[in-house]
Amino acid sequence: MPVRIACGQLNQTVGDFSGNLDRIERAVRDATAAGAQVLLTPELSLSGYPPEDLLFRTAFYAKAEEALQRAATISGLYPDLHLVVGLPVRRGGRCHNGAVVLKGGRQVGEYFKRELPNYSVFDEIRYFTSGEQPLVFEVGGIRLGIAICEDFWLPDAPAKARSAGAQVLLALNASPYHLNKRATRFDVARDNVCRAGMPLIACNLVGGQDELVFDGQTFALAQDGSLAAQALEFSEDLLLVDVEQGPEGATLSGRIEPDLPFLAQVYEALKLGVRDYVEKNGFPAVLLGLSGGIDSALTLAIAVDALGAERVRAVMMPSQYTADISLADARQMAQGLGVRYDVWPIADCLQAFRGTLADEFRGLPEDTTEENIQARIRGTLLMALSNKSGAIVLTTGNKSEMAVGYCTLYGDMAGGFAVIKDIAKTLVYRLAEYRNQLSPAIPAIPARIIDRAPSAELRPDQTDQDSLPPYEILDEIVQMYMERNLSVEQMIEVGLPGDAVNQVVRLIRISEYKRRQAPVGVRVTDRAFGRDWRYPITSKFRE
Repeated sequence: MPVRIACGQLNQTVGDFSGNLDRIERAVRDATAAGAQVLLTPELSLSGYPPEDLLFRTAFYAKAEEALQRAATISGLYPDLHLVVGLPVRRGGRCHNGAVVLKGGRQVGEYFKRELPNYSVFDEIRYFTSGEQPLVFEVGGIRLGIAICEDFWLPDAPAKARSAGAQVLLALNASPYHLNKRATRFDVARDNVCRAGMPLIACNLVGGQDELVFDGQTFALAQDGSLAAQALEFSEDLLLVDVEQGPEGATLSGRIEPDLPFLAQVYEALKLGVRDYVEKNGFPAVLLGLSGGIDSALTLAIAVDALGAERVRAVMMPSQYTADISLADARQMAQGLGVRYDVWPIADCLQAFRGTLADEFRGLPEDTTEENIQARIRGTLLMALSNKSGAIVLTTGNKSEMAVGYCTLYGDMAGGFAVIKDIAKTLVYRLAEYRNQLSPAIPAIPARIIDRAPSAELRPDQTDQDSLPPYEILDEIVQMYMERNLSVEQMIEVGLPGDAVNQVVRLIRISEYKRRQAPVGVRVTDRAFGRDWRYPITSKFRE
């Protein structure tokens, strides 16, 4: 008889021990009803991941231990099921990223994560001590080893589990999403687990946690590295994997959900990031400034798809420089999506500012100062509305603008969550086209918004390319410099124009102070401005 292993792909929340246990209990019931002998849950499934500096608080570990006792009580109600949960553990003055195996209400095994990632968005060495001992337990004649996420990204932990007699490796995962992450996960799993002679079953977290998005896509790889089972992306799921021991080793079988296409994948990540940030932080609604441009249009579409039109409000704040077509396109989009839409002209506010500053500015030419005042008026109005209503302001700036500082501090940067801050401008256009393909009869984003030249509309006849290289070039420079760490010389050597490279790199450098004050937003690349970009503001380095 095969052993059935259920993977509870759960959307857990940091610090929500009660809610996290409720979701685990539902998964226990479903797994038992499906005939499973083991339920595997994600990394730190009791506490949520990543807890960050909550791990310096003694009370956090006490709550985790209380949650473990409740999990044991739940386990006692289902005596035929092995329940594997993750939690932070304090033992002898040392803190560990742990996994506990429960059976019939008792703890039958404990494992501490061996490999502690300390790169990109991870800094687990700050909090945890590495474990040394493998954990292997037997179910239905099959010996199952335990690993926690990073453990299977390196060879030592799988090798130790194999040496201890494991025939199948079970991994509790909290592996955040970025573009093409699935392929990387499979590559390292094949190198470090399958080559050690074991299949792997990896149960991943799903959901948004601040700027991180966990995509789920729990998977199982056979001993030869082939895909044996795969769960849904970007939603909770219970994946059942049947394991049977044969003469050539353990064989695995289960359903395989198809991969989402690239643009669908990114769009779903953005939706999930918005939905969970708003829901988990208790905001009743969202609002944003709708300009008639591509960035705010895409942000509005994502917000509506994530939350529903009834929880989204758009405000158009035209000035004398706002084109009539911007007004028309914004109105058309808001009406098409069914959101509340208001028009608040800012001419009177702008005149009041000009009057107050008249003596100070007398005899001086107009420049970006007057442009920024317009943006700051709009930011102030949106934040005032946010304060009165409790709705959170979604900012609409993209990664290209954040990179080069093409944004106004306390203006269009004012808000609580930056939906597309890790989306390059060229990808913004592709996502807009993708969203329209979802409803081709009535496109969510009017075609003219996509087709017209982008503009901040803060002075007459303004376009972004008045002061920036074409976005195709700008985005390539940002990607090479910021995500791949190429130097100015290397970028010029591969054929990028030297003037553009030097301009963009300079703008990236001098805009760091703005990015430090920007709201968090959804991370979709393997290097976003935020947790994994830690550049000094004060620096003389120029390469």
